[in-house]
Amino acid sequence: MLSVLTRFTLLICLAFVAAYIALANWGPDIAIPAGLVVLAIPLVYSYINLARLRKYVIQDSVENMPLPSGFWEEVFFRLQRLVRNLKQEIRTVEKQHDRFIEAFQASPNGILMLDDQDQIEWCNSIAERFFGLNFKRDVLQRINFLIRRPEFIQYLAKRQFEDPLLLERMGADANLSLMLQAFPFGQNRHLLLVQDVTDLQKADAMRRDFVANVSHEMRTPITVLMGFLETIHTLDLDKAQQDQYFEMMMSQAQRMKSLVEDLLTLANLEANTLPAPMQSVQIPTLMALLKNDAEALSQGRHALNFETSSPCDLMGEEREILSAFSNLVSNAIRYTPDVGAVTARWSVNAQGQGEFSVTDTGPGIASEHLSRLTERFYRVDRSRSRDTGGTGLGLAIVKHIANRHQAQLIIDSMPGKGSTFTLRFPKDRVAC
Repeated sequence: MLSVLTRFTLLICLAFVAAYIALANWGPDIAIPAGLVVLAIPLVYSYINLARLRKYVIQDSVENMPLPSGFWEEVFFRLQRLVRNLKQEIRTVEKQHDRFIEAFQASPNGILMLDDQDQIEWCNSIAERFFGLNFKRDVLQRINFLIRRPEFIQYLAKRQFEDPLLLERMGADANLSLMLQAFPFGQNRHLLLVQDVTDLQKADAMRRDFVANVSHEMRTPITVLMGFLETIHTLDLDKAQQDQYFEMMMSQAQRMKSLVEDLLTLANLEANTLPAPMQSVQIPTLMALLKNDAEALSQGRHALNFETSSPCDLMGEEREILSAFSNLVSNAIRYTPDVGAVTARWSVNAQGQGEFSVTDTGPGIASEHLSRLTERFYRVDRSRSRDTGGTGLGLAIVKHIANRHQAQLIIDSMPGKGSTFTLRFPKDRVAC
């Protein structure tokens, strides 16, 4: 294929040949117009093709325009190939850009990109939720005009981004704790990464409370034991007084022993996150054990009723099931006044789910306490905490055992009308 320059040179030569022939045969009056006509034909043709090219460029459809003939064919062909390559490169870059945006949107952390004036260039949906932003509305707005927390404004102004900043009481409900850090990039631009550390803060607070509560629970019996030991050592007591003091010391030692055992049980349950094994647990045998323990704890002060309305057994870890059921029964007895009633019932509902429920006629529990009952050492009435003889870990143990058996712990209670605690097991853990 001849180049455009070669074709144009041949055209000029052809025009001169045509003019020479016309001059030799018909004279200058014919030769000059003939040469001009020969030159004008490709110029008109070129003008027509340029007009077509302009039309297709305006319509952004150069790659689809038909190829002309002549030397313009190569021009159009090369232009089409160039446009196709450029558009393919643009589509590739756009796809990469979309993938980056999708990755940033999928991040569990908030991401904000700021320009050299601390104006928002882009942010993901998590950042919008954290700070109440709207990207379409707030783009190119200064970030310190939108997040008006004094500590954040000071952090941004100091330009010392080596350490992160903790922002508490954030979000629409002011219940989020956010860890924020700025990272410089580009030309005086900054990337803000924001992590939701609410659960970590709660876990840390629970850890501190746990240590404080364990220390408090252990200190009381130890203090009592030391006091009695000093009394017995320094005073001349008769046999009856010694027996009384030794009985009280044994009670405090038993309390410490129960606390340590419950702590070890809870630690083992928290360390073992695997589902409980599918071993058959004989419900009649289990209910008989629960009844014997309940009668020993109640000492005849309560009306106890144990019902088994279904012959189906339960599939799980027998030791853990017994511990969970026993904790629910013992809690009901401890918090139900004398001459009150406690009823434990095993049944299978219409959906085939196994249910173990314990109902008491105790004082009941206000609704604001229900969501926190399974927290370690949480007590509704701290003034009665030591009178009941519990460790404050029973319902926390029940919750972990329920999780191991894919069960639900359902609490229904109203002040003055008693409480019902129900463990509901899935259908595949009921053996009939």
